[in-house]
Amino acid sequence: MSPDARLFTSGRLLLSVALCVRAVSSVCADERPTIREEFDKARRIVFLGDSITAAGQYVAYVDAWLAARTRGKAPQLLLNAGLPSETVSGLSEEGHAGGKFPRPDLAERLDRVLKVTKPDLVIACYGMNCGIYEPFDEGRFAKYQEGMKSLKAKVEAAGARFIVMTPPFYDDLRAPKKFAYNEVLDRYAEWLIARRADGWQVIDLHVPMTAEIKKRRETDPKFTFQPDGVHPNDAGHWAVAQQVLKALGDEKAAAAASPKEMLMNLDAPAELLPLVQQRVNTLRDAHVATAGHKRPGVAPGLPLSDALKKADELSARIADLWKNK
Repeated sequence: MSPDARLFTSGRLLLSVALCVRAVSSVCADERPTIREEFDKARRIVFLGDSITAAGQYVAYVDAWLAARTRGKAPQLLLNAGLPSETVSGLSEEGHAGGKFPRPDLAERLDRVLKVTKPDLVIACYGMNCGIYEPFDEGRFAKYQEGMKSLKAKVEAAGARFIVMTPPFYDDLRAPKKFAYNEVLDRYAEWLIARRADGWQVIDLHVPMTAEIKKRRETDPKFTFQPDGVHPNDAGHWAVAQQVLKALGDEKAAAAASPKEMLMNLDAPAELLPLVQQRVNTLRDAHVATAGHKRPGVAPGLPLSDALKKADELSARIADLWKNK
């Protein structure tokens, strides 16, 4: 065979291999479970994050949606294991909390959290603290990437599936700096969204929240989801929950103006949300304390066995809400 013929044959072989790889990748992508499918087949779903997750409102809104759809008989247990001030990057700024303590590092407690909570699915939201409220820096960004990859690997090694959420909006109007910190978070969100091409399941909070703020300020220039720039108010937590519900395929629920309206549309009793919030917080405090952490000032809550008993009582009360409907 002539050199030209061998080159032609080799080229055709490489092209065939490339097309086969692309076809297999396409099939794998098509066969990959959706976020809704991952959610539905899980029985223990753990939310990880910083103070935004630890506050518990958006987790409770999602849990209330689930309870309303199943008339209080949801097979899933939602656990909030968020910890205030935490990062996935392992970084902390000098003088954090007035010099009282450095930011806790998720890696320090992650193994214990996974052992205590025994998740089938982990939904994580980090980034707000990971930029350390400073201008964009490649070194800090690399630490965030490493932390996220390590988190995903550990979750999957523990036998659970992993979903990540991009960091929420940062309100530069309410907490102005000499630079736009929300633009720093743009970079973090863009990197996570790009991981979809690698098979990551990603729920985007950052882009929709940024767009919504811009839209609202066209008629109300002072509108905010975060009065202090960082921590969402009730409307901000609903904005987070809306993106989760959209990812779960319930566009109608996500289109509601508030959790109250969402639950009314689902014909859920008004008493549902306070009971769900109490259950989420009871389980959060006990599981976070049982796993242990290095963040001062976090209430320990009930012993885990007592918290589980209390949660069962609340679940029974939630189910009873539908007995007379």
